[in-house]
Amino acid sequence: MLNFLFKSFRSATGKPYEQNLSTDPKGLSMPSLPPSNSRTKARELVMSLQDEICKGLEEIDGIGKFKEESWERPEGGGGRSRVMQQGKIFEQGGVNFSEVHGEQLPPSILNQRPEAKGHPWFATGTSMVLHPHNPYIPTVHLNYRYFEAGPVWWFGGGADLTPFYPFLEDARHFHRIHKKACDDINPDFHKVFKPWCDEYFFLKHRQETRGIGGIFYDYQDGSGSIYKGQDQNSQAAKISKEIGEISLSWESLFSLAQSCGKAFLPAYIPIIEKRQSHYFSNQERNFQLYRRGRYVEFNLVWDRGTIFGLQTNGRTESILMSLPPLARWEYGYQAPSNSREKLLTDLFTKPQDWLNDLDLEKRCQPYHAVD
Repeated sequence: MLNFLFKSFRSATGKPYEQNLSTDPKGLSMPSLPPSNSRTKARELVMSLQDEICKGLEEIDGIGKFKEESWERPEGGGGRSRVMQQGKIFEQGGVNFSEVHGEQLPPSILNQRPEAKGHPWFATGTSMVLHPHNPYIPTVHLNYRYFEAGPVWWFGGGADLTPFYPFLEDARHFHRIHKKACDDINPDFHKVFKPWCDEYFFLKHRQETRGIGGIFYDYQDGSGSIYKGQDQNSQAAKISKEIGEISLSWESLFSLAQSCGKAFLPAYIPIIEKRQSHYFSNQERNFQLYRRGRYVEFNLVWDRGTIFGLQTNGRTESILMSLPPLARWEYGYQAPSNSREKLLTDLFTKPQDWLNDLDLEKRCQPYHAVD
């Protein structure tokens, strides 16, 4: 899946970050130019994340191996797609690397950043989706990317978890690890990135989140407010306004992508280790396939990375790698009352304060969703 595009503050150590703003003739703050080796550093980072994650996933699976295909894009660039099928743990999973460039940006980018029009562009990133066999192991997604077009540049990325038979501690663990990864760069980031993730991975036609979220950020060029999404009335936007404008160097945002990318395996592997031997029946398998249908709906209808990849003539197999090998739809399905399936649809597809809301335990305990 080609999801790669699409006031000074102090760090936790108390040291100020490098200023990253210049001023245009009208007196407005503008991001500075990226370093001369920006493309090389970004490319090496996302390639190393792909290697590190694939190695960790093969080790935990024990049987499955990633098969790699290299590809070239006629308009410029290419990538390497790695897919695992029918492993011990993973029914299907893909971890992609892409590096593409061109002369004409697609509408999906120009609608967001019209100032990039007329500049040759470059983008690189890694994206991943894993679909486990066992319904008690969540589906998971990761994406980190970097984009340049003349003076315009930004970082984006994040990771989110989609459980089917959830456990509260799994949700808390995933959020806890990613919060630390953000806090290591700046403690204000997670305050915005967590609700931004809930906002982005939202199926508007179903009025539910894709899962329990994680972190999400986009268009981070070190200037202005942290939130650069579309809904200025959202929770993420409100928190960002309270924090105020920031100034970040290119290197600080590079470190953010590095910190968050390296947080993935510690956030996900312990969940696999706890749930991989959990017994499941045909009923639970069928519900997993039904909920996978929601995943398909989001990726084909709402995901900007999928839209960008198709608009820029990316490799179709890589773009649609995120789709599960099997899924199902059932007309008018209603989860039975007082069931684990009902708990998922009522609680785990709604934004929650997973780390601080103690009432969540009371709601999960009757359904054996608390360890």
